[in-house]
Parts: sequence; structure tokens; C-alpha cells
Amino acid sequence: MKFSVLVAIVSEDLEEKAIETARNAGAGGVTILHGTGIGLKEKKIFFGLTYEGRESILIFVLEKKLALKVLKALNKELELEKEDRGIAFTFPLEHLSGINREEVLKFQKELEEEI
Repeated sequence: MKFSVLVAIVSEDLEEKAIETARNAGAGGVTILHGTGIGLKEKKIFFGLTYEGRESILIFVLEKKLALKVLKALNKELELEKEDRGIAFTFPLEHLSGINREEVLKFQKELEEEI
């Protein structure tokens, strides 16, 4: 079984919607990091204060086909092709340790159902 890491970087206000969308598409657990980003545009200044939008970095470890399904769902539901909506991408995972056995069994069951 091959795994992928799916990373979605979205504004904090889209965090819950992104998690719900990923779960509805079949994702299980997620690791959430918070941060700020620097884009190409200058930051907004309001009364002399610089506004820095907060971002959520969602990290999923998923079976390869499921990662693509979740990525497509996130793209559609969050409209990631629009400016400043976020970004999502996957990359292959070569070695893995510590994944929950229930998660692996879930992935196996989904693969068996496809066959």
C-alpha cells in the first residue's frame, strides 16, 4: 500500500470547512499547524498597524488514491483556484511508522471495495 502526504494551507477562517471537506472525502486524522505567510503583495496596513493574516497548515497522511480524492474535494469546496483561498498539494511518502492500525484497515477496506 502506497501513502501520500497531503498538505493544505488555508486561511484560519477556512480551517473548519477544509477539515469537514477532507473528512467527508474519506480522510481520518489531521495535524494542524498555525502560522503566517508572506505573499507577493504588500501587507495591508490599517492605522499604522500591519495586518498579517493567520493561516492553518493541515497535514494528512493518506493512501495514495484517497489523497488525490481529498485534494480534488478541497479544491472544489474551497475554490482554491481563486486568489488568496489557499493551496493544497501532495507528495509521496516512502517510509512510514506509527500510523494507527485502524486507519490502515480502513484504507485496505476501501481498496478492496474498489476492486
